[in-house]
Amino acid sequence: MANPQILICDDEEGIRESLKLVLGDHYSLIAVDSGDMAIKTLSHSKDIKVMLLDIKMPKTNGLDVLQQIKKKFPHVKIIMVTGYKSVETAAEAANLGASGYIVKPFKSQEILDTVKKNMEA
Repeated sequence: MANPQILICDDEEGIRESLKLVLGDHYSLIAVDSGDMAIKTLSHSKDIKVMLLDIKMPKTNGLDVLQQIKKKFPHVKIIMVTGYKSVETAAEAANLGASGYIVKPFKSQEILDTVKKNMEA
């Protein structure tokens, strides 16, 4: 059986690369740098089960992308990744359907545990 696929959406190449290093041995990864690309990727790939989504991105806010994805692809578990720890933003993300919330800089084990939990859900 193929490894479950994870979509990484972050405008910072360094974060995408860090997430690839952490998750690459365990899962198939697709990395994109914008919400628009994430939505296009989800339209073409039915095997993506979990997505890591940055909140602060230049063109489209991650929370807006979260709303769009939950409407079109309700089966995808979305874990928000942000450099800004805010109770309000975490609550809003949860209300919009996010399955998790990770603050940068993140620990490798935190990423692995959160993704694993969402893969099994």
